[in-house]
Formats: sequence, structure tokens, C-alpha cells
Amino acid sequence: MWPGQVLQFPDGPGDCDATVLVFPTGFPNAATDALIRDGEHAPYRLVSPGAARQAALLRYLDALVDEHKELPGLTLEAYVETLRDLLSVILIRLAHLADPRKQTRSAGSEPFHLFRRAVEEGFGRTHRVEDYAEQLGYSARTLTRATRAALGCGAKRYIDDRVLLEAKRLLIHTSLPPAAISQRTGFAYPTVFSAFFRQHTGMTPTEFRSLTKPCEPATDHAAL
Repeated sequence: MWPGQVLQFPDGPGDCDATVLVFPTGFPNAATDALIRDGEHAPYRLVSPGAARQAALLRYLDALVDEHKELPGLTLEAYVETLRDLLSVILIRLAHLADPRKQTRSAGSEPFHLFRRAVEEGFGRTHRVEDYAEQLGYSARTLTRATRAALGCGAKRYIDDRVLLEAKRLLIHTSLPPAAISQRTGFAYPTVFSAFFRQHTGMTPTEFRSLTKPCEPATDHAAL
């Protein structure tokens, strides 16, 4: 989430009369934003919370739902601040799902940190582990071992996950055609990008965009 982003939540399947949440400037606040963007703890792949953490997250979500119903009993300012604070708690908890002890122990290796930074800067140019290895002065095997120790996946999978994340972001939040997104994410040909996307998601870029496109029009708005 970022300032100005609009999220739409249908009340049911096929329902376009949905609540729209607009996140204005100031949410999340600077302290929360720094915590959820800190690469030292944020997992770079999907993680599943353990039973205790899952129960805690569900309690926070239940509290958010309960407070969302309390508009008649609060001033608008108090209502908005309550929802913002609860959302901030949930964001921080989600960002810290990875075991902090594991992150300190394994994700602190220099090869992985350098590789992660290089991928962030270069995934739009190359998807080859060997290119990053040559750039950083490590062998491809070393980068793969370091990535596996930090995240449980190989270096190539890490690159592919990062490319896929960017492709999804551009498909959802821009109107760029798939061919332009293909170029931005480092593919020489749109057909190769389409095959890559289908392999990892089971659908074409166009199908994914259609599936995630918000309904129009929306009738109920709430600013948080």
C-alpha cells in the first residue's frame, strides 16, 4: 500500500457495488513504513505463519472488522485513526512473519546481500545467475548456496520470483501493454515473457490483468 492507492473489496463474487478504500498521504506513517520496508527482516518469498502467529493475525483482523463497524459510535477522526493504527499493526506483523533468529543467522551473509541488491538493480537487464556472479566476483554456485541458506530457494528461483513480482505489479497498477512490460522486466521477446508468466501463474499476462482489474463503478467510499 502507498499514498493514493485505491483498494476495492467486493461484498461477494461478481459484486461491483463494493467498498473502496483510499489511502492518503501519511499512511502508513514514517516509522511503520521503515519497519515494513526493512530488507533485513522482510521475507522475499511467500511464508506461512505458525499456529500461534496465525491466531494472533486473525485476532488483529477480527479487531479491524469490529472497529470498521463502529463509525456511528466514534468521531470521524477517531474512527480513521483507529483503523490506521490497526492496519499498521497488521502490516508490521506480516512483514515480520519470517523467524528473526533465522534471518539474523542465515540472511546476513555478504554474498546474499550483495546478490539481492544486484538483482534489485539489474533484473530488468538479465535473469542469469552467471551474470550476477561475474558482476559480484562469486561463483554461481556460491550465490545459489547463499540464497538457499537465506530463503530456502536457489538463486535462479529468487531472480524469477523478483521478475514475476514486478510483472504483476505493472500489470495491476499500470496500463502498459504486455509487450512494454516484457521489455521492462528484461525479456527480449514478448512471446518469451508470456511463456514465462504462464509457466509461473497458469495464465497469460492479459488473463491475469483481466482477473485483477477492479470492477466499475464503485458506490461506497471510505478514506483511511
